[in-house]
Amino acid sequence: MLSRVYRLKKNSAFTATYKVKNSLYLNGVAVFVGLKKKNPDDVTKVGFVVSKKTHKRAVQRNRLKRLMRESYRLMLKSNNLGNSNLYMSLIFVGHERALGKPFSEIQSTMEALIAKIND
Repeated sequence: MLSRVYRLKKNSAFTATYKVKNSLYLNGVAVFVGLKKKNPDDVTKVGFVVSKKTHKRAVQRNRLKRLMRESYRLMLKSNNLGNSNLYMSLIFVGHERALGKPFSEIQSTMEALIAKIND
């Protein structure tokens, strides 16, 4: 489970990240990138979103969020986050195309998105 320190929780933080309008999309998963950090020692906060419009069943939405959360946790553990550590917040958004995909595909998609984030 992703530690509480890394979670993006406040609605205002989500809104601020969306307002930056810096996003990437690949294979049913999008990432919104927030502002750059002023203090490099701060932790990057991460949020995971799957809209009700994506699928009406909460079980399906929560499964996709769990897969994305776990793949980010493993990347964090292996210190494979690239330039994403330079930003204050990230929001991963799951779309309909990502539903039902196995963990390995979700993980490779998220690794590719993290690699695409540049400074």
